Amino acid sequence: MHRLYFLTPDLDTTVKISHELSELGLTKDQVHVTGRDWKALADRGVNNATLRQTSDVVHAVWRGLKYGLPLGGVLGIVVYYVLGEEFGPLGIAMLILGMGVFGGLFGIWTSTMIGVSVHDVKIDKYEREIHDGAFLMMVDVPEEREQAIYSIIHRHHPEVVIDKVSQEELKQHGGTGA
Repeated sequence: MHRLYFLTPDLDTTVKISHELSELGLTKDQVHVTGRDWKALADRGVNNATLRQTSDVVHAVWRGLKYGLPLGGVLGIVVYYVLGEEFGPLGIAMLILGMGVFGGLFGIWTSTMIGVSVHDVKIDKYEREIHDGAFLMMVDVPEEREQAIYSIIHRHHPEVVIDKVSQEELKQHGGTGA
């Protein structure tokens, strides 16, 4: 799946595109919209984007687990050497495992707290337009249908900016919604 971003100028255009995407076979789970007037979106049957799509929270969870588990395990080894050999062979394994689990959970918690505050790279890019009343649609499309959907939407709505996260943007920003 690839994520396309459609910057739409107004609510009516957003609703029309949402219906067109439904007709093209995309489900509501594949189309998420963020904007200032989220209540109007919900009233018109358009799927509002959640914190999961608009922030880096999902990727932050994985980063926290990736770094927390091994650091917790290392901390368990350090604790063993500091407290001595009074644990026994089973106690050593449980200490290292327990500290690894603690490190993983602590890593998830702390990185999630940070990830919630990191916007998706495109939300940051189009923040001014969204503040001025535009809507940003996040559309997850199968790789093989990406070009066709891009062409159809661009043909029907030439005023819509269609974008994708580039590798350069990822290097500079790092935050992408899931």
